[in-house]
Amino acid sequence: MPRVKLTKAFVDGAAVDVGENVFWDAALRGFGLRVKASGSKSYIVQYRDRRSGRSRRKTIGQHGPLMTLHQARDIAKGYLADAMRGRDPVSEERARRDSFSMRDLANDYMAKHAMPKKRVRSAAMDKSLLDRLVLPAIGSRAVGAITHGDIQSLHNSLSDRPYQANRVLALLSKMFELSVRWGWRGDNPVKGVPRFQEEKRYRWLSDAELERLMAALDAHPNQVAANAVRLQLMTGARIGEVLTSKWSDFDLDRRVWVKPSHHTKQKRTEHTPLSSGAVSLLGSMASIRLADNPHVFPGRKSGQPIKDLKRFWKSVTEAAGLKDYRLHDNRHTHASHLVSSGHSLPVVGRLLGHTNPMTTQRYAHLSDDPLRQAAEVMSEKMTRRSKG
Repeated sequence: MPRVKLTKAFVDGAAVDVGENVFWDAALRGFGLRVKASGSKSYIVQYRDRRSGRSRRKTIGQHGPLMTLHQARDIAKGYLADAMRGRDPVSEERARRDSFSMRDLANDYMAKHAMPKKRVRSAAMDKSLLDRLVLPAIGSRAVGAITHGDIQSLHNSLSDRPYQANRVLALLSKMFELSVRWGWRGDNPVKGVPRFQEEKRYRWLSDAELERLMAALDAHPNQVAANAVRLQLMTGARIGEVLTSKWSDFDLDRRVWVKPSHHTKQKRTEHTPLSSGAVSLLGSMASIRLADNPHVFPGRKSGQPIKDLKRFWKSVTEAAGLKDYRLHDNRHTHASHLVSSGHSLPVVGRLLGHTNPMTTQRYAHLSDDPLRQAAEVMSEKMTRRSKG
């Protein structure tokens, strides 16, 4: 195989027509650049284990913004120096990788990524998926031993719940992406596993259904929870944003709700205008706020908000006779009633905190109602004239 002086210019211009070729560095014996016909370039190191006499080869990393020639050469020097001292760094790294189980990866994922970087509700959902579906299936397996086929089998086993199966796939993809960064394995076995087809559901309430829901909320003994749903309906906010809101987030004089970035899905501060009804609702609640709890919707534990509304929501929807209607669907109800009343999609998207206009486009067909009403104006005038 050719031995050349590896430079940045050489690496950038290196190419092969078929298969792959390795260009060994003339300046550092055992360090090389592997180039494939596809254009992929990666740095490798090769040495001989002094104890067994076996030749060892390891891929250091793929050439690119995260792995330059200079960085790869420094890493290769470390491996080669270890080999000169009688160690076998490839075997040592493999043994270290094999000692990490999927349960270890799950713990580190939660501690280093989910808890500090995701919303509380999202992190709790990740933990639930891990505890219920992932760890019982592959928790004891070594991280480095998990194959593409293992992930495919786990995903297929959840085919009766495609939405949840796809959430598990996304979670595992992120976990293995981190495992590569942490040096636990060299690839992400989730890549290439196709997701199940998901049918997007957009359920919202008609005027009659909304009236039944409001009546059920009025009749429920837990008015703190009922007010949380009322505020969600009035603002179109995510229920997690409602439940974690604090009195300090609201400026009732200016009629603005400032949602902190760590509470919003898009990780950015949002300023949501409040209707007179929302201001009135919050004003009535402010008179009975708890001195030792900063949250608008205090939970049972001192200083903590309500954690979830599952039992409450089940009883309310049953009382209102609403089937297949989730708490999150209140956002769809809010948006659909605004659009059908003539408000533009960009305005509704801003109120909902959508960063992608296509997300709001799901409500486009509802904007036909005010247009159709406007179109009737000329028709009615011409009809009256012909009758006259």
